[in-house]
This record gives sequence, C-alpha cells and structure tokens, in this order.
Amino acid sequence: MWAWLNGPGKAFRDPLPSSTNYLSAYDKSGNLLRTRQDSAPRRQRSESAEAELDEDEDDIQKRELESGASEEEVRKGADLRALRRREREELEARGGIPKERVGDMRPYPLNQQFRSQPVLSEDLREKIYELVVLDRLDLKSVSATFGVDIRRVAAVVRLKSLEKQWMEEGKKLAKPYNDAVMAMLPQTPYQEGRTPQVHESINDLPVHPYTRQQMFIPASESRAYTREDAAKAFHPTLLPADKRIPHPELIQIAKWELAGHDRDTRQRMMREKDAEAAAKRAEKERRQADYEARTQVVVKGRRWDFKFEDVSAETVGKDGRGRHTVGLRYGMPLEDRKRGQIKIPTSVE
Repeated sequence: MWAWLNGPGKAFRDPLPSSTNYLSAYDKSGNLLRTRQDSAPRRQRSESAEAELDEDEDDIQKRELESGASEEEVRKGADLRALRRREREELEARGGIPKERVGDMRPYPLNQQFRSQPVLSEDLREKIYELVVLDRLDLKSVSATFGVDIRRVAAVVRLKSLEKQWMEEGKKLAKPYNDAVMAMLPQTPYQEGRTPQVHESINDLPVHPYTRQQMFIPASESRAYTREDAAKAFHPTLLPADKRIPHPELIQIAKWELAGHDRDTRQRMMREKDAEAAAKRAEKERRQADYEARTQVVVKGRRWDFKFEDVSAETVGKDGRGRHTVGLRYGMPLEDRKRGQIKIPTSVE
C-alpha cells in the first residue's frame, strides 16, 4: 500500500484542475494516458497547424481565394480554424491537460460498462435559473435550448430558489464540499455566445402502461398505418407518440425545415405558436379561477384555508367512483381486503 501511495498513487493526492481524476485515466506507473507524446511527424504537423492559427484570419482567407478555393471551402475552413482556436483556449485554461476521453470516464477499472455522466456546471444552473425566474421563460423553451430534461430544469430552479433563500436568511452553505465534488466530476459548461452543448436526451418517449401488451392487428398493405392508428389499437384514448413526447414542437420545427422554410421563418412561426399556446393556457387558468371564485367558499384558518363547495350525489356514478365525486383524491379501497370476500375464482367462463 505504501509503495503504491508513494509511487503511482501520488497522482491522486492532488486532483487535476478542471478534470476528472479516475484510476482508468492512468497507467500502472501513474502516468496520465492522454498526455503521452506523439510521434515526431505528428508533432511537426501539429506545430504547423498551430502556426497557422496564429495568423490573421483575413490573410488566410485571402490566400485561399487567390489559390482558387471556392467561397464554400473558405467558409468551412474558417469555421474549422475557429473551432480549433476555441479548443486551444480551453486547453490552455486546463493547464495543457487534454480533455477527458471516453476511457477516462470510467471510475471503476474492473467495471468497463459504467461511465461517469456529466453534471450541470454552476454557470449553466445559474443561467437556467435566470431565464426561468427573471426572464419568465417557460420550462419547455429552456429545456430545448440547453438540451436539459424538463424535469431537471424544474429541479434546478427549485434548488436555486432554495439556495438563494438560505443565503438571504444568512444560513451557512456547504460550499467547500460542493466545490470539491464538482471538481471531480465531468461537467456540461455554459458558453456565452456559442451553441449550447447538449446535456442529455430530452425527447425520450415514456412507456405507457397501455403499450405493454402484445397485440396482433391485421392491416391492409394498401393503406398507411400511422402512429395514430397504433395508439388507437392499444386504447381509444391513448395519444400517439408524436403528442406524448415532452417536446412535440421539435417535430413541427423539423417538418418546417423539410418544407424549405429558413431559420428565421421557423423561429417566427414557433414564436407565434408559443404565444398562441400561452394565451390558451392563460385563458384556461382564468376560467378555472373564475369557476372556483363562483362555486367555492374559502374560510381562513390559522394554518390552512378550508374550501367548501356544493356537490351533487348524482355524480357518483353506478359504482360510486365518479370523477367529480367527493374523496376522489384519496381513492376508494379495494373490496378484496374486506372480511368475507372470496378471493379465488369460483367458476370458469
């Protein structure tokens, strides 16, 4: 143990800045695998490429146009050089240590299937909180913008609100512990003015209980069998997959793109749809508030407010489980736990 601590284990005494520090990233001698020197030809090519990045971009584009390159090729080359310049800046910010590879994300060397997943950086969480709370953007828009699941966006807003409330109350936060843990995990950063890095899949289709049964439905070969038909085959009230995903508006944007609409037109059409949906949602909330104010009597209490509403006994239905009945929230107990109930089948139909 002491031989390992004084030998290869010294690399884990002080964690790498802005990087994970897992066992799988080192060899048996304690050397970081991704910092091994390349061969001389590759070093020469990299040195020439680095020298090109130090030149003025206008001069490079002018030289390429004079050599006979098309404007499309010049534009692609400029985008590639801009990306390489950003990568070089990030490399310098990490102290010359390359970014982690897939093999460096395995904290347990004997478990090759497990990879450490990135977490949201502090800057990205702060930006999500500002957009939702201060700029009043809806959760779906923020989720689609940063590629973060809508449930995670809601959790970030809730925890950030609680954190700021504690700071106003003067409560002590476990900031050193938070910084130490965040320094050891891969993070999804927030980059101002750049295309956001996708954090996770945001449009996964949830498995509905109605779709867990195996069915064989005959269909004619001369007609198109759509997702609506598949949903109706499972249950008459089941929505198709295009409407059950968290972000159905992304499908509409893809359809507009296939129809030939440019980016500005797609954004304008989506803003119009968002405004229309927001107006409908506000109108629904207003009608619900008017209904509650008209039908409910609120009695103020010391700790809770009691709401009273007149109901009709005719709405319970034949089985007493009507949707608008009293006590629906708490459910109705099953009969199989009552005394004297027969729990085994007595006949075969």
